[in-house]
Amino acid sequence: MKKRYPPIAVSDARGYRSLHVGGEAIQSTMKIGDPFALALDYTRCMMGFLLFHPRPREALMLGLGGGSLAKFFHKHLRSTRVRVVELDPRIVDTARAHFALPRDDARLRVEIGDGAEALSAECCDVLMIDAYHDEAHVPKLATQQFYDAAFLALEQKGALVVNYMNDDPMLDEYLKRLEAAFGGAVFMMRALYDPNIIAFAFKSLPGEPDWDEIRRRAGALEARYGLPFRKYAVRLRPSA
Repeated sequence: MKKRYPPIAVSDARGYRSLHVGGEAIQSTMKIGDPFALALDYTRCMMGFLLFHPRPREALMLGLGGGSLAKFFHKHLRSTRVRVVELDPRIVDTARAHFALPRDDARLRVEIGDGAEALSAECCDVLMIDAYHDEAHVPKLATQQFYDAAFLALEQKGALVVNYMNDDPMLDEYLKRLEAAFGGAVFMMRALYDPNIIAFAFKSLPGEPDWDEIRRRAGALEARYGLPFRKYAVRLRPSA
């Protein structure tokens, strides 16, 4: 039987282009005049992992949307190779036709596949999960089995970044699963403006982070990438 996918729509308003999948909820937004910028607050907040892991080499992203994070990496983190796994081939076509997603090259590879089956041992040092069906987090990417596999998929000093909605009734359970998989080395941050919670889990984080060093790093990252890392450093909290 041929797989049925939800309808896709693209809308433009006030200089921004948005992607909708299966409903009116916005899955991705691009500033038309600056297509490689991170237009949505929560995507900018997901870059907060750089406070702990500032020089990633291999990034794996599950869920493409309009390709905002992949494009930002491609432009600004030029020493990082990015692999994206997206279930719906129409979304890849839409991202390339309407959201300025670059073609595959030596630093970017977009694959069609199931993100839950994309993990292998130590395949990346950053794993980013932003996968939704309309407004619901994809359940198979939030099981205990998946988070255990995510831990093994990261290299020794790797970071997992997950986007959740702050009103998700399963949020507390998801965070407990993350803590079980990562030995409690999990931090969370409320997005500055969007209704999102970003979780950061680390495979190897010795003891309490050096918050003075993180604040110093925040200033340097802010100057380099133009994102408010000093605000992110203040908002980070242990998940437990």
